[in-house]
Amino acid sequence: MNSKQMPPSEGLTIITTHLNADFDAVGSMLAAQKLYPESIVVIPGFHEKSSRHFFIDAMAYLFNMADAKAIDDAMVKRLVVVDTKQMSRIGDLARLLERKDIEVHVFDHHPALKNDIQADYEVCRLTGANVTLLTETLQANELPILPDEATIMCLGIFEDTGSFTFPSTTPEDFAAAGYLVSKGANLTTIANLLTKEMDADQIGLLNNLIHSAVHHHINGIDVVISSVSCDTYIHDLAFLVQKILKIENIKAIFAVAQMKNKIYVAARSRIPEVDVGTIVAEIGGGGHSFAAAATIKDKTLVETEQQLLEALRKKIKSRQRARDIMSSPPITAEPGISCAEARNRLSRYNINALMVVARAGKNPGLKGFITRQVIEKAIYHKLDSVPISEYMSTEFAVVGPNADIFEIQEKIIENNQRVLPVMENGEMIGVLTRTDLLNTLFQESHEKLLQPHDPLKETLLPRTKMVVGFMKERLSTRIYNLLVRIGKTAEELGYTAYVVGGFVRDLFLYRHNEDIDIVVEGAGIDFAKTFARRAGARINAYAKFGTAVIVFPDGFKIDIASARMEYYKFPAALPTVEMSSIKLDLFRRDFTINTLAVFLNPGKFGKLIDFFGGQRDIKEKTIRILHNLSFVEDPTRVFRAIKFEQRFGFSIGKLTSGLIENAVRMDFFKRLSGRRVFSELCQILKEDNPLPALSRLNDYELLKVIDPGIRFNQALIDRFNSARKAIDWFDLLYTEEDYLRWLVYFLILIRHNDENTSGRICQRFELGPKHQKIFIKNRLHAEALIGQWHRQAPESNSRLYHMLAGFRIELLLYMMAITDYEKLKKMISHYVTDLRNIELSVGGKDIKALGIPPSPVYGKILNAVLDAKLDGEIQRHEEELELLRSYAAQY
Repeated sequence: MNSKQMPPSEGLTIITTHLNADFDAVGSMLAAQKLYPESIVVIPGFHEKSSRHFFIDAMAYLFNMADAKAIDDAMVKRLVVVDTKQMSRIGDLARLLERKDIEVHVFDHHPALKNDIQADYEVCRLTGANVTLLTETLQANELPILPDEATIMCLGIFEDTGSFTFPSTTPEDFAAAGYLVSKGANLTTIANLLTKEMDADQIGLLNNLIHSAVHHHINGIDVVISSVSCDTYIHDLAFLVQKILKIENIKAIFAVAQMKNKIYVAARSRIPEVDVGTIVAEIGGGGHSFAAAATIKDKTLVETEQQLLEALRKKIKSRQRARDIMSSPPITAEPGISCAEARNRLSRYNINALMVVARAGKNPGLKGFITRQVIEKAIYHKLDSVPISEYMSTEFAVVGPNADIFEIQEKIIENNQRVLPVMENGEMIGVLTRTDLLNTLFQESHEKLLQPHDPLKETLLPRTKMVVGFMKERLSTRIYNLLVRIGKTAEELGYTAYVVGGFVRDLFLYRHNEDIDIVVEGAGIDFAKTFARRAGARINAYAKFGTAVIVFPDGFKIDIASARMEYYKFPAALPTVEMSSIKLDLFRRDFTINTLAVFLNPGKFGKLIDFFGGQRDIKEKTIRILHNLSFVEDPTRVFRAIKFEQRFGFSIGKLTSGLIENAVRMDFFKRLSGRRVFSELCQILKEDNPLPALSRLNDYELLKVIDPGIRFNQALIDRFNSARKAIDWFDLLYTEEDYLRWLVYFLILIRHNDENTSGRICQRFELGPKHQKIFIKNRLHAEALIGQWHRQAPESNSRLYHMLAGFRIELLLYMMAITDYEKLKKMISHYVTDLRNIELSVGGKDIKALGIPPSPVYGKILNAVLDAKLDGEIQRHEEELELLRSYAAQY
């Protein structure tokens, strides 16, 4: 099997789609069949005669098909559903979804609905055609496509985008069609199949629909409902509705047609206020905002029409615009006013956010906004006199005066923005707050008005999705099963468990990471004790922080913590900890990309929750802090921001970068203990290539925090590159010898410091005697040897051996890095690879056997024999013994 295709299932893989399959559905199944070799395609049926005739007569050979009734359910282990996420729309095969042992994959381009199929793996994105999603996958994996296959798939794109005229058409649809044409798609065949001539029955139905049209004014919007009844099934209802939309110039239409014993609904909309996809979903159908359909059984025409009217009243969007609900004029402040003055202004006007506007200078206008939360925290940290420009949010969304309520909602929630400026011709004419949005939404929904409002809940709704299939694919069996057991144990104890942080982040970055952090809503230490007892492991508990480490017999570890919040009594202090919820626990973390969490309890296992836009920032490759005083509370986060930026190839967000500059300017780092600075520096120096991170530290003038004497110049860059080469060389020896790569790089950083300066650096970083000896005495000794060898290199192996014996491997690599002489590098590498591992086969017992009592002379004799072996004078055991006897005779 091609390695780029989906891995085979242990049983049968079935590919299916929705009832009344159209060209897009057929093309999607064909594309999916290429991704899942040896799968079987089950087609619930077609609603177009042209597609049925074309498929059966011409292209059946491309599909490995079977009838749904002929499938042995017991053999099915994977179900692939394309062009729908609705269980009710896949016909008889819906029975397979009731089985928990079947793996479900979904490829769909429709908007998400509450009752969507819960998939183990899904590719779901809004595009004009579903085939587009699968074509992108085929193209990315370079899977071959035959011209006939390209024609079928391209036909689906043309049909579902109205030949690229429907408003749902995306750039991706154009790109996918272009790719399929490059693979041989026949545009003449596509044009012929899409040219539809109406027969007598269709003309009669079109006439009836036009004459039966009734206009309904709902929330200020004109909507047409047309209900008809036919004795026979007439195909292409959706095509006829599209024609009415154009002929009558209607904004939105719902056609309800009873044909035989079923009712068919086809809907089209030209305006955003009428999202026909969500409306038709209320009566059991589905689709996009501009086009949707439903097939209904066991209801009368009247019942369906009444149900549709209820859905329209419930779902049609309001025509209220930003100018109708904004607060005007906006309350503003100059960038230079102090935090204390800003707090007074907030209290005076009883508001929770100030818009920051520069009235003069070279670049006047809106600069950002600052919230009461940020100002209060700044004042708590005794930053009363600091200008608000230092902590205002400078990354923000805006809307125009004609923005509708849904654009306002999206921008406020997606950007986690408490206040939204309304801009017209470059000027701010008003502001919208979360309260404005909530009041408007409540006024529009009687259902919501009946419910008591908790202001906290508006910010507690995370983005969620199921990632079980992704976890199975990415995690080892041991780790996956371990997470399952953790969830079950938490459930039994009445707790909720999550795996959080870097482990989840790296899951989505496709990076290997088995550093598991578990957060428990409940007593974390009690949970750890219970789980460890059942797993035959031990724990190390830290009651002050509510944390524990579970240590397994093989040394594998899991970190457990109670969900907690942290606050800082002063800038750069260690945090004070209190019990909390998962949302507040995640809020205390450093960056949005580290705030993802996955439910582990049964029933919700594998459900990803994202409160703070972590998925967005991973996708956009951006490092962002969670609040504007993040670096005030913990300046070491600056080091981590730079480390993550360079490790992942991300970039630090504009606002976050500005706040780093502020932290440096206000010198919050001077309050950090040396131990914390050294710990963060070591983490950077542990990276495969720490040089880019050091360059960024230099950009932000942060190298002075490590040592004011460090100069980031070409000489330092050259030495770091030389050190990396030496480290890479040693790693390729596969000696499995443990060593500290960060230590080599740190030696490079302090290379030009004398003994006294090096001592002050060690004291600043609170280093113990062991490290002080390495960084001062041993380093200076190593540098002196290199200087000596530049004048005169050791003349023998034995001399080289005794000069280097006792040096740690890190110091040897350091010596290789600081010399430019290849001869000296080769000497040191010769010692590392050959000389240092040479041992004698004779020892003190052999000397004692010659009648010489133990004394210092033993060492002299053995060293003399070792020197001879190092210099190649002897090799075999007999030669060692003979030489030993010779030296012994002299004593």
